[in-house]
Amino acid sequence: MIVLTVLLALPLFAAGQTAAPAITQAPPQGAPVVFEGQTLFVLYDRIGAFTPEERARSVAERLAKLANDPFTGVHHVTAADREVTSELLYGDTVLMTVTDRDAAPTGLSRTEAANAYAGVAEAALARSREEVTFKALTIDALLALLDTAIFVTLLIVFHKLFPKLQSKIEGWRGTVIRPIKLQRVEVLSSHQIAGALVGLTKAVHVAAVLLLVYAYMTTVLGILPWTRGISASLFDAVFSTLRAIGAAFATYVPDVVAIAVIVVVTRYIIKLIALIFTGIERGAISFAGFHRDWAEPTYKIVRFLVIVFAAIACFPYIPGSKSEGFRGISVFLGLLISLGSAAAIGNIVAGVVLTYMRPFRVGDRVKIADTVGDVTEKTLLVTRIRTIKNVDITIPNGMVLGSHIINFSSAAHEHGLILHTSVTIGYDAPWQTVHELLIAAARATTHILRTPEPFVYQTSLDDFYVTYELNAYTDQPNLMAAIYAELHQHIQDRFNEAGVEIMSPHYTQVRDGNRTTIPDQYLPKGYQAPAFRILPLGNPPPRRADPAE
Repeated sequence: MIVLTVLLALPLFAAGQTAAPAITQAPPQGAPVVFEGQTLFVLYDRIGAFTPEERARSVAERLAKLANDPFTGVHHVTAADREVTSELLYGDTVLMTVTDRDAAPTGLSRTEAANAYAGVAEAALARSREEVTFKALTIDALLALLDTAIFVTLLIVFHKLFPKLQSKIEGWRGTVIRPIKLQRVEVLSSHQIAGALVGLTKAVHVAAVLLLVYAYMTTVLGILPWTRGISASLFDAVFSTLRAIGAAFATYVPDVVAIAVIVVVTRYIIKLIALIFTGIERGAISFAGFHRDWAEPTYKIVRFLVIVFAAIACFPYIPGSKSEGFRGISVFLGLLISLGSAAAIGNIVAGVVLTYMRPFRVGDRVKIADTVGDVTEKTLLVTRIRTIKNVDITIPNGMVLGSHIINFSSAAHEHGLILHTSVTIGYDAPWQTVHELLIAAARATTHILRTPEPFVYQTSLDDFYVTYELNAYTDQPNLMAAIYAELHQHIQDRFNEAGVEIMSPHYTQVRDGNRTTIPDQYLPKGYQAPAFRILPLGNPPPRRADPAE
């Protein structure tokens, strides 16, 4: 290695003694010959079809074969000049060929470079043989056993220590570990704190075991001469990754700080917006034309927009955001979302429109298309309704907006909801009696308002009966089914008590047709139906005498 260092330093010294060149040329790219984790020299020339990398790999394999073959004799590495090349010989075996282009970057002649390379190769082989002697291997084996014993001992200690620590933390709940309170509000309970500490100890346990396994693998592989290259590769792989992560982190620290500032500012803006809309919802803040029930959905919309603007502001500072791959993936994801979420976007727009239309509120009794029930939840995507049978129905907002909506509760508390039901009674029952009976049944029904008073409409005079419609006010639209059931019961009771049949007569009997169907109170006193008369077929009826004659 000392010879190689001197050889590599000679060109630098020679360059310092010469005049400054007009143009600085980059050094040629070479392939290092690595043997047992150490770089012996560098090859630059291409020989035939073999590149410098293939030549370097072949030389390293020959050296490893000579070092690990116990039946190979011990020889000196010598350099032999040929016409245009020099060869390094180990006995009769050719280790490698040195050309003028291989020697040029060192500043030495081809012969001098070949002799220097021969010395370096012989020293490396001698050092490798010393490491595979019986004494060295015995010491290495003992060190590997000691390393393994330490590894197993630490694993046993970890296996016993961490579970005991976790059980100890579990026992501290409510005693050593107390809840964190903000005045009288419990922010974190003792169970939550203990659970977090137990999870932290488990994570530390896993990390400690992984670190111990890594340390054992690198050390035990580094002890034996045949696996030192693997140990060096394993060590370099981990630490090169850590160095790359550290370098990337250092490069992106300003961007990370900018993202952190944007996040913090956005968080406090959202808190300020939440404070304003909470005041509007409670009535402490009011704006003309802005209803209190708009506060929560408007806050959600404004919060979403603020988060979107914050994400747009953070996007340029995200590591890798300017790469073509990142942009391509962003465009692809945006296209997928736009094509696959057309229905969802339509429902969201419909939800926003329904919010500011105010056709219903949570708790209202509504009828949407053929569904009747109480509104239990309104979101930007769907509206949920619970029927009187306790069946929850989820309706997309797009369908809600496209259907007719009947709200039974919107005016019920202020003006009262009019419940109505119809009965058909024959013409022989006086309409005054029917009105009185229907109104009495309504007044006897629970949740029917006394004022405004119930009233009755005669909606039609049919061939055989009259249709009576009872109308009554209530302020409990959510109890419509129960109110109707009780009202019908009272109607039956009142009509039965009064002796009035609830029926729709259809006359099919044979009658003379002389008796009128007008109620008796409209007939003159002593009214008698005309006699039933049968006249001969073809004889005209006698002419009635005119009272004026």
